[in-house]
Amino acid sequence: MKTLVFIVIVLISGGLAGLVHGTVNFAIVEPYLDQAIGLENESLFASGEAEDTLEFWAEYESYRIWQKSGQVLAGVILGLAMGSLFGIVFGLSRNSLPGKNVVSKAVFLSVLMWFTLYLIPFLKYPANPPTVGDGETVVLRAILYVSFIIISGIGVVIFYKLSKKLNGNKRYLSLVGYAGLMVVAFIAMPDNPDEITAPMNLVNEFRFVSVLGVSSFWGSVGIILGLFWKKFDKTSNLEDS
Repeated sequence: MKTLVFIVIVLISGGLAGLVHGTVNFAIVEPYLDQAIGLENESLFASGEAEDTLEFWAEYESYRIWQKSGQVLAGVILGLAMGSLFGIVFGLSRNSLPGKNVVSKAVFLSVLMWFTLYLIPFLKYPANPPTVGDGETVVLRAILYVSFIIISGIGVVIFYKLSKKLNGNKRYLSLVGYAGLMVVAFIAMPDNPDEITAPMNLVNEFRFVSVLGVSSFWGSVGIILGLFWKKFDKTSNLEDS
């Protein structure tokens, strides 16, 4: 595949998957953000940090309209970034991925990256609504989350390469090794330092829809890139035939 074609289909795939992600977030995540921010506003009024005035609500509504209007665009931008990473990894690893055709290979990789770069870190550091989180700990929380992603990502690469060198049932040792690494990481790394003060039903529902939103991206990018790759890469068409 020519470099220009590769770049174009990777960017288009990431952008379209990001569009799906942003749209899903707008539809199912934003209502929970409204609830969470509403609780935060009530807390501000109760503490005297803000006054329940027409000016406050006018400014708030203006900000939320701007924020919501950028939700889909933000999804596309994120999709371009993550889609580029996905495309590069797929281009480098396509021949070693399991699957009967290029689409199934792309879907397999998207599920693998979703699991290792999102779901596993999410289980340790789940997403919280705006009412949860101290501004003074935001840097620490970001470092912990990114560090866990790096550990999981590097771990799966190492043990996947190891599995390719093993034969038969011995390949399961690499899966056991990765699981062992992540168990150690779960135990060794500190928990989220912020106390959850929001209602747990709101927190749990927000986390659930957040998972659906991110999963919509990873599911979409694998299918879309796989279909584009199959259409424009002659070698993959020969392999599938």
